[in-house]
Amino acid sequence: QVQVVESGGGSAQAGGSLRISCEVSGHPNKGYCLGWFRQAPGEEREVVATIRPAGGNAYYTDSVKGRFSTARDNTENSAFLQMSSMRPDDTARYYCAATHASFLGVCPTSTHGYIDWGQGTQVTVAS
Repeated sequence: QVQVVESGGGSAQAGGSLRISCEVSGHPNKGYCLGWFRQAPGEEREVVATIRPAGGNAYYTDSVKGRFSTARDNTENSAFLQMSSMRPDDTARYYCAATHASFLGVCPTSTHGYIDWGQGTQVTVAS
């Protein structure tokens, strides 16, 4: 079965940086989408970024544009999320998820459609 594991969560000061990673194993497809999501207490899970199978032109939600970046590694089975200029409202549990891409390699840009989820890693930004 597919396994998705996040790592690297922790604490950062406002204005600081943190990098978290996602590793995927057992996926039946070589071309799959990866997404980063986060959920704060009392709030719905939201998309942070998504990466298509080709690994370029990642999608970012407006609140993280210019501060966060994501990419797949050269084996296409893992990804990182680099978070910079962090703010207290970035505090959340961060999840990585995978799903099938369309025939043209198009990926969903919301939580809907992502099938295989990790258990998340906590990210806390001090105010």
